This record gives sequence, C-alpha cells and structure tokens, in this order.
Amino acid sequence: MTTAPPNRTDEAPSPTAPPSPAAPGAALRPLILRLHFYAGLLVAPFLLIAALTGFLYAASFQVEKLVYADELTVPVGDTKLPISQQVAAAREAHPEGSVSAVRPSPADDASTRVLLAGVDGVDPTHTLAVFVDPYTAEVRGALEQYGSTGALPLRTWIDEFHRDLHLGDTGRLYSELAASWLWVIALGGVVLWFSRRRALRKLRGTSGRRRVLSLHGTIGVWAAAGFVFLSATGLTWSQYAGANIDELRTSLGQSTPSVAASAGNDHGGHGAAAGGDADHGVGLDRVLAAARAEGLGDPVEIIPPADASSAYVVKQIQRSWPEKQDSVAVDPGSGQVLDVLRFADYPVLAKLTRWGIDLHTGSLFGLANQIALMLLALALMVLIVLGYRLWWQRGRGNAFGSPIPRGAWAHVPPYVLVPLLAVVAVVGYFVPLLGIPLAVFLAVDVILGAVAHRRGAAA
Repeated sequence: MTTAPPNRTDEAPSPTAPPSPAAPGAALRPLILRLHFYAGLLVAPFLLIAALTGFLYAASFQVEKLVYADELTVPVGDTKLPISQQVAAAREAHPEGSVSAVRPSPADDASTRVLLAGVDGVDPTHTLAVFVDPYTAEVRGALEQYGSTGALPLRTWIDEFHRDLHLGDTGRLYSELAASWLWVIALGGVVLWFSRRRALRKLRGTSGRRRVLSLHGTIGVWAAAGFVFLSATGLTWSQYAGANIDELRTSLGQSTPSVAASAGNDHGGHGAAAGGDADHGVGLDRVLAAARAEGLGDPVEIIPPADASSAYVVKQIQRSWPEKQDSVAVDPGSGQVLDVLRFADYPVLAKLTRWGIDLHTGSLFGLANQIALMLLALALMVLIVLGYRLWWQRGRGNAFGSPIPRGAWAHVPPYVLVPLLAVVAVVGYFVPLLGIPLAVFLAVDVILGAVAHRRGAAA
C-alpha cells in the first residue's frame, strides 16, 4: 500500500515539525509514513507480479480440471480392479523409468495415477503421471506432475511463474522480496489509517485526490490481515527466510515428523532398487489393505521401498479440510504395519505450517479458498495502482510528487527508537530480504542527506 507524502489540507502536518514529546505515537507516524511510501514505491512492482501470478494460480485449480478432464475423470463402472493390475497396465504402456508412487483412484469417477521417475524428456524434479481407468485398466494418458500437490503442466507452469518467474533460484529472490515487505507495508498502512481515521472518514464522498486516498486506505485496512497472512505463510517456504524458519522450528522440536520407513532387515531384494515396478514382496494390494485397516481412507499415495531394507510407505494426501495426513510403513516381506504416524500427533507448529501453506495455495477450503485468494490479489493490484495514482496527484503538472522529507527519525524519543531498532535488527536477520534492502536504503539515505547538507552549507 503506497501513499503520498503530506502537504495538503487532507493530510497530516509536515514530518519535519517536531511532535509533542508526550506523544511517541505522533512522533512515529512521520517515520512510518516515510517507510510506507518508499517501501511501497520500490517493492510495488514485485508485489504486482506476485499478485497477478497468485491470482492466476488460484484460478488454475478449476481450469486444470477442465483442461485435463479426459485424464482425470472416468466413466463410473461396477467394480474397481486390484491396484496391482492397474499399475501393470500403466507399466505395459510406459515401461520407461521406475515407479516412484501410486495414487489409487480417490473417487468413483477419478482415474488412478501411477507416477514414474527417471523418464527421459521429463524434468528430473517432476514425475510422469500415467492415468489409468480403475474399472478397465485402460491407460487414458500421461502428463508431467510436479510436487505432492499433484500439479499438472498448466498449474505447474503458473506455480513456477509465481514462485521464481521461471528463472530458478535467482528468480526466487523476487517472490521472497515481495513476501518480506508485504506485511511491513500492510501494517504501516493500517497504523497510518487508524492514526487519521476521523479525518479519512470525512473524505468519503469527496472527489479528486481525497477520494483516492480514502479508497486506498479503506481497501488496505480491510485486506491487511489477508496480506499479513500471505506474507507470513509465503516466507515459510522461501529460500532464505524459509531456511531460518525451518532451523527455528527444529530447535524448538516443532519440525514436521515422518513415518519410520525402515523394514529393519533385508528381504531378499524385494526393494524398488531391484526393479522398476512397484509390486515387491507381498505386493501393492496387501500393502494397501494393511493401510486401510489402520484407517487410512482416500486419497492415499503408496510409495514403494527405496531399497532392500526399506518398507512401503502409504500416506494420506488430502489437503482440504479436514486434513488427511496420516501415514503408515508396511513391511514388504510380511505385510505387517511397522509404524503409524497420525496427523493429530504432529507438533503444533508443524500443523500450523501445514494449514498455512494449504490455505495460502488455495487447497484447504477448496473453491471458497481460491475465490478469497483471488479477491486478495485483486485488492493488492488495486492498492498499488491507487498508490501510484496518489503519488502522481501530489505532483505538479505532469510529474510525480516529491518524496517524504528526511529527518523523521530524529523526532522519535530514544526510549522508543532504540527498542524499535533492536526489533528491526532481529527481524532483518531472520528475514534477510527485508533486512538487507532496508540497510541499503538507510545507508543511501544517510549519504544523500549528508550531500544535501553540505550543499546547503556551501550555499
């Protein structure tokens, strides 16, 4: 949320005027206004891209169902065939690579997915999903799949565009920068709005710049909580801040657990390394039956043993509410369940992270979740346009307005400024794409201020 510097009757007094020492909040307002203005001005292009691509991603779930309807849906039959027979049909049509996982049909009209890894021509970070009719074992097609969400080519392309602009790790800096600053800009805008809420209410119904300012503030306040949520959850899987968050969770014993997948002994080459298929030892059908006996309902994913000493892993993959994330390990030699991990037993922060990510990506509450994300993205795009409009309207003629004057920090009482700087330093350390740009901005600002002071003294 960018806004323009105050210099008119509908805005606060100039930040160069020293506020009352008894009102630290009034002293902070010009500083927040300067930060809000510059942060919004410089980060807005990145936020605009993130909002646009996020909007497209939220809509991609429904579009994906339409585009890939032939692969995803099947005519409802009488009885589903054993999962081993479905996998055999997929392997006959696609003998390349090896089976990395199997997703049995989760609904009466849904196909089964057999995921193949190491297939030539497929991105090494992706798998080839072979879609099989569970009633007839007919192979209905094959598409690249990305990640545990089951994203197919269209959604994968939009997801990668949103995450890194298809530029790899370098491109991820853009999205992390946007996520690192969004919450700062949003909360700064809320503080500014509430500090002048009475004045802003009087602006309703007026025209020109006052009306734009009122609309900018109103939309920003209503959407602020959503922006802070998107920022916080986006940082959890970012490149640098995400790594710091993972380390913190691990140190607190709140990392996401995993089921023990060791079978404990060698089962005579039954592991997946011995062949490219998924049927080892007791076979997929008995493994799936053992998982069902432990209460694992659809949708599930079966992961074959990684080697001769590993077990099958069957895990629930439903990310819509209520979450289904239980998992079991099954011995390939005996078919006995070796370990059970319930989502209910996850640490609190692991659960919150799971819910936060699924809510951020639009899968937790389905269509309603996706619509809410699209509205937030639209709100952010409108706010950015209004913010630049405010800056333009503040100018003279065909020029943008001048920036916020320096020196606002000098009027903040030391007992407020010192703790504030300490908090900023700590947050900047854990969120480097907030801390580093802020430090650079302050350094440049100090240099420019010194240059301007020398020129003034010389004049």
